[in-house]
Amino acid sequence: MAIQLKRIYEEADEKDGYRILVDGVWPRGIAKDKAKVDEWNRDVAPSKELRQWFSHDPEKFDEFKEKYKQELQQNNEQAEALDQLKKTVHEQNKQVTLVFAAKEETYNHARVLKEILDRQPKES
Repeated sequence: MAIQLKRIYEEADEKDGYRILVDGVWPRGIAKDKAKVDEWNRDVAPSKELRQWFSHDPEKFDEFKEKYKQELQQNNEQAEALDQLKKTVHEQNKQVTLVFAAKEETYNHARVLKEILDRQPKES
């Protein structure tokens, strides 16, 4: 099963499959019915402090990625949210799309989550 990334401001598509919003706060200017998300996993997002420090600066991305992965392991709420995300992805028998609001499509936390999920062993 494939995992893709998509900005919430892009039109939802049938090919998106199961849509999971992975931001900690609801995206500005998007009505909940227009978002067409199947699930909102807000606790898997990076902490406010980490997000503000990073500020989607490409030069900080590698360090952000490591700090974010540490948060996902060390913060109980984030660790549980990541486990739930992994479980949801494995339970889906179709495409899964991680939806995010950041303007920066290359250097963001959703990309880190996709990388983590793509490295998970496939359950049979």
